[in-house]
Amino acid sequence: MVKETILNTIKKYNLIEPNDTIIVAVSGGPDSMCLLDNLIELKQELQIKKIVVAHLNHMIREEAKSETVYVQEYCKNKEIECYVKFVDILKKSTELKIGTEECGRRERYAFFDEISEKVCANKIAIAHNVNDNAETVLMHLLRGSGISGLGGIKPYREGKFIRPLIKCDRADIENYCEEKNLQPKFDKTNKDNTYTRNRIRNELIPYIQKEFNPNIIETLDRLSELVLDEEDYMQNATEKAFTEILIEQEDTKIVLGLKEFNKLEYVIKTRIIMQTTKILFGTSNGIEKKHVEDIIKLCGNNIGNKFLMPNKYYKISVKGGKVSFEKLSH
Repeated sequence: MVKETILNTIKKYNLIEPNDTIIVAVSGGPDSMCLLDNLIELKQELQIKKIVVAHLNHMIREEAKSETVYVQEYCKNKEIECYVKFVDILKKSTELKIGTEECGRRERYAFFDEISEKVCANKIAIAHNVNDNAETVLMHLLRGSGISGLGGIKPYREGKFIRPLIKCDRADIENYCEEKNLQPKFDKTNKDNTYTRNRIRNELIPYIQKEFNPNIIETLDRLSELVLDEEDYMQNATEKAFTEILIEQEDTKIVLGLKEFNKLEYVIKTRIIMQTTKILFGTSNGIEKKHVEDIIKLCGNNIGNKFLMPNKYYKISVKGGKVSFEKLSH
């Protein structure tokens, strides 16, 4: 059942191609162990060139040590290359003044990049499942996310991050681990309901299943698919429009044709502003709806030399039939 779902997902989204070298992110939990075990079994059929394991120990929980040993032992038995890194996430997050979750995420992706370079990997497999996706959609909905947030977790991202388990149910994954006697490690913090995601997983979804819709996981997953399809279309339309109105692009500055920008649909203008911000700053976080509306209004007035500062390092100016987005030095 699980293997069939994984194969269908890989084929549907073209996640794996012949001769791929794949890094599998493995924590030692049921999801990542199920993913690794299946990819090893499917290696020949999918013509995977090489499978490598990356395991990051966050040094937060005492039992993390046994999880590391467990992953190493499994890889040794299967003759799979295993890279392990220890990072004190509590210490690092304090130094960086960010949350432990965000810090852990950054460290994991930096580690994946490091290993990718070392082994010339072109794919990184991450073990999110259909329940994770449903929880993400619901969490974004509760936070008042935009349409793109309702797309949840993509089956693939940036061409190299792949999620072959994204259509597999958590219960089926755990059954698979039991049948194969994998004996994965369970993270006790998943039961800690001080975290919003855990409350959604352990309290809200079971309540919705009991009182409203027993198939809420499938319902949210279908919503996610519909949104992703439309999101892909809108993203392509945005990139096409951006290319057509682009006058100049440097590391710290992007200049667009003002007349052409003003002719675009409101939703495309919004997306171009967010995309431009992301190109310059690496993220569009911190740019709110009000900022976007102010920029569109500024462009619509298009008289003389005017500028906006959504933050002290970001200047948008309108002059001579052009709109300039500029990243200022700190």
